[in-house]
Amino acid sequence: MKKFLKTFMVAFLVFLVIFGGIITFVLKDDNSKNTLVSNISGLIKGDDSKKDITFLLLGIDSKDVTKAKGQRTDTMMLCKYDDTTGKVSILSIPRDTMATIRGRKNKEKINHAHAYGGPELSVKAVKDLLGIELDYYVRVDYKIVEDVVELIGGVEVDVPMDMKYSDPTADPPLKINLKKGKQTLNGNESLQFLRYRKGYADQDLGRIGAQQQFMSSAIKKALNPLNIIKLPQFVETYIKNVDTNIPLDTIAKFALKAKNVDTENMEMATLPGEAKYISGVWYFVHNKEKTQETVNSMFIEQNVVMDDGEKEKSKN
Repeated sequence: MKKFLKTFMVAFLVFLVIFGGIITFVLKDDNSKNTLVSNISGLIKGDDSKKDITFLLLGIDSKDVTKAKGQRTDTMMLCKYDDTTGKVSILSIPRDTMATIRGRKNKEKINHAHAYGGPELSVKAVKDLLGIELDYYVRVDYKIVEDVVELIGGVEVDVPMDMKYSDPTADPPLKINLKKGKQTLNGNESLQFLRYRKGYADQDLGRIGAQQQFMSSAIKKALNPLNIIKLPQFVETYIKNVDTNIPLDTIAKFALKAKNVDTENMEMATLPGEAKYISGVWYFVHNKEKTQETVNSMFIEQNVVMDDGEKEKSKN
């Protein structure tokens, strides 16, 4: 049985830095006669009133990220970047979260939404679950982890335990052998760290904690100015492994401001709740009151009242 990656890094934030560097480089290249210069210049001269961007990060395991129809998501994170403060907010949503999925009779695990209706239905499921406005998604394949980690020269993490596991039948074959302690992981070792799932006492929540530690360290490393010389490789990796509906002009505007990201001001949280055994199936059931507090604090400037998606279900 194919083993899916359970955790993922915020690849889009890394790409913001990369894309911003490309734009800056092209605009400053006096020898360039390519019309790309004027095109990009036009993109970034538009409305600059929007100060933050929120998107749903979806992690999948697919040979072609744009043709991942029928697959469940392995990772779901709601991400927000505010360019006025440089603050990054990331809320991890456990894949087993019980949720309303439009078009389905009963509540199901939220990671099923992608299998039924792709990233668009995943976005709607998260909107309904959290009671927020959300339009954008970034869908990434886990292969980008190995490529990006190699390009930035490794990611430092504190491995919480000895990790040893092998499954030659997995696709790709899975062989994990990491020692406990703080260390810098290369691309392959990072995948081992992220794919390990057997030793956490609190299972999915433990893996999410490992994921958040990895994300924080990876973002800091990716923001190193020395990585500017690796832009061509970054772009190639992005094109192969990332799919998004965020408009190019929006990406360009925020990419140019990625230098403002405050790596010491990253807010990470996990959807509040607990695992429950319901009708023979384990679900993660979110705590509505605590979830509302978390969402209001991280993503909404004014309080809202969540209705568990009943109003949203009637829309669209």
